[in-house]
Amino acid sequence: MQADVLNIEGKKVKTVELSPAIFEAPINVDLMHQALVRQLANARLGTHATKTRNEVAGGGRKPWRQKGTGRARQGSIRAAQWKGGGRIHTPHPRSYAQAMPRKMRHAALRSALSVKASENSIVIIDNFYLPEAKTRVMASVLTNLVGQDTALVLIPAKATFEEVIRTSNNLPGTKVLLANYINIRDLMKYQKVIVPLDSLSLVESFLGR
Repeated sequence: MQADVLNIEGKKVKTVELSPAIFEAPINVDLMHQALVRQLANARLGTHATKTRNEVAGGGRKPWRQKGTGRARQGSIRAAQWKGGGRIHTPHPRSYAQAMPRKMRHAALRSALSVKASENSIVIIDNFYLPEAKTRVMASVLTNLVGQDTALVLIPAKATFEEVIRTSNNLPGTKVLLANYINIRDLMKYQKVIVPLDSLSLVESFLGR
């Protein structure tokens, strides 16, 4: 698959061949859904907690004798039916993590990238070096590349793209992500994916295996 390579002004400078194994892979919707559900589940903290009758304070003695009072028998004022008592069948700390083989995760990413490529939603640029480290300059570059669409910018390393990261922090609908941290959630969330050539080689190296 041939793709145009743009500069930061949005003008074509050359073309590049995209790996068909990654950008023309079979689209597996079920696999993409499974990968997204897994990522959302793994993001859950699972720290919600409620107290059972063994954990609430008080209620050490029997409130009244078993028989002869005319009232229902009770063993503790901290049973679930009492105000201030423990709770049953309520959330407790747990892990929501889901396992998924790496080959399946990579196949889901290839499917998502193929969808983006088929929609012409992948923007390849020769480099992403800003002439001036200002948010308005970054906003102007993004407008040249994607117009008003939301954008996911894949960078090869933090050290050489600190200005891109800093100037995009206050821009809504824009996220800068390391190329080797590419994930199904961000690919599906943003309308366009901006990929410098250095990032493209990284993506092709670990997804092409």
